Amino acid sequence: MIEQDIITENANLFAIDKNLDRLIKRVELLSYLNPLNTEKEKHRFFTSKYTEEPIFKYPKQKFNAFKLQRLLFSHKLEKIEDDDIRALYQSIIYYYANMVQCAEAIGEKKKFFYNSLRLYGTPKQKDVDNARFILHLKNEEDLESLEKRFTALDAQAYFEDFVERYDFPLNIKLSTSIAADAMVSNSTQTLFIKKNAKFNENQLKTLANHEIGVHMVTTYNGLNQPLKIFSNGFPKNVETQEGLAVFSEYMSGALTLNRLKILAYRVIAADSLIKGFSFADTFDLLHNQYKLDRDKAFIITLRIHRGGGYTKDYLYLTGLKKIYEYYKQGNSLSPLLTGKVSIDRLDSIKKLQNIGLASNSVHITDSYSVNKNTNSSIDFILQNLR
Repeated sequence: MIEQDIITENANLFAIDKNLDRLIKRVELLSYLNPLNTEKEKHRFFTSKYTEEPIFKYPKQKFNAFKLQRLLFSHKLEKIEDDDIRALYQSIIYYYANMVQCAEAIGEKKKFFYNSLRLYGTPKQKDVDNARFILHLKNEEDLESLEKRFTALDAQAYFEDFVERYDFPLNIKLSTSIAADAMVSNSTQTLFIKKNAKFNENQLKTLANHEIGVHMVTTYNGLNQPLKIFSNGFPKNVETQEGLAVFSEYMSGALTLNRLKILAYRVIAADSLIKGFSFADTFDLLHNQYKLDRDKAFIITLRIHRGGGYTKDYLYLTGLKKIYEYYKQGNSLSPLLTGKVSIDRLDSIKKLQNIGLASNSVHITDSYSVNKNTNSSIDFILQNLR
């Protein structure tokens, strides 16, 4: 529990942080980015023999973008005395202002695309080379090839059992309007499962360690922090969060070559977006040139092209590389679990902890205690990413 004298000494900081929290909670980008008519447009696209571009519909935004941006920039950050903390909050305001612009522009192709680039950047050539390196490796029979015999209700029961190792509640909802098979909503502390999805046993293990073991862990750790920015998210937190989540898959022994190839396909798809490919062009690249089955090719293409061009997905592989290297250097992962934080802001996290403005992680990812990976091919890949 934070001491009252620390709160009193930093009254201006806490006032700004509290007001930012009130504003930021209105914008969780992914909640607006999942198309409402995915299955209908998928059927139309397949029926047209992959020629008619899907026309996706998105949830209506519940905020006034102009007013929200004006309020974000109205904060008097000069009242924060510490230079480093003031600089952190300045970067946070710019980050969320970009996110507001991005959410406002969903469905407006060029406008959304350029705002997405400001938030997530683009894959570099070395990222594309890493993806190609993974995709050139020979397929192997692995846990991903198991029969998909589990329904969304089976998945719900599995996750409810899995979460018992953690000391936090799990709210689960079935959904027909998410692009992934499962995803966490940070703002509502809810795990959504795609209603019509089917899973094999290793996919359930993968999703549990990814979504609950990291995304839910950092959600609840963030809520335990005295400063709300840990809960809402630091700039560039996505790369770190997804890196931690895939690393949790690796440490639990659930990460497979096929799963790594999916992450590599996402990099290739994001690169195609940067090169000006249409939805049909990216799908053709994945399905006809890389021989990925059409359902997987469609989902990856959807994830990259939704909203008008969403580059976030290349960060799963870059994030995994950064977290793997950080861990191999003997560093503790605990500071990166304190909330929705970024490895680039590690010094800020430690400083806030040292001066009593941040607490240690209450919940620690279960899989990080022992490395259960037994697949030497996975280690070979991770050791050789550039």
